[in-house]
Amino acid sequence: MPRQARILLVDDRIENLVALEAILSSLNQILVSVRSGEQAVQALLAEDYAVVLLDIMMPGMDGFETAAEIKRHASTRDVPIIFLTAAIERPDHTFRGYSAGAVDYLAKPFDPWVLQAKVSVFVELYLKNSQLREQAELLGGPPLLDQLSGRLEAVEESVTQLRSLPAVTKDAETDEAASRLAQRVGRLRDALDAVRHRAD
Repeated sequence: MPRQARILLVDDRIENLVALEAILSSLNQILVSVRSGEQAVQALLAEDYAVVLLDIMMPGMDGFETAAEIKRHASTRDVPIIFLTAAIERPDHTFRGYSAGAVDYLAKPFDPWVLQAKVSVFVELYLKNSQLREQAELLGGPPLLDQLSGRLEAVEESVTQLRSLPAVTKDAETDEAASRLAQRVGRLRDALDAVRHRAD
């Protein structure tokens, strides 16, 4: 099952959001569009996002104010922000953008392929980090290790009972098969104990 990341698109103009969705649709990720800085902050506090594409010139809370608010919250301050703006006549915007915590800055009209490439990098990074976190939780989570240990204990008891049955002990081949099964279960127990030791 392919994994997907959320990409937040923030622009007060609906036509710009439609254009962004068209450009990024081929990445096959979850595109979420909002039309204000306030809505952007709410969306980020509610869900995890791989990257934010943030317009600067918006009524109410502009892009710089929105970025500052995003960086103010511990749960959202590490989300990458790419500023998008048509205000190329304001060179100070680039400096303000990076100062506000942006990882990149693109002036409209921008090359769709460049935008796609930049966004895909952050999506890949987000998905890899998510996968690593899940693996760490899977290997190090005591509840799962306890659950596996309990199931393995039940298997060990069943194998012990199986090996004590007369039908098994009296037949050399069956006894040998039960012995091999016991060895495999023993190796599983050793592996589980090793994982538990690393997690402690």
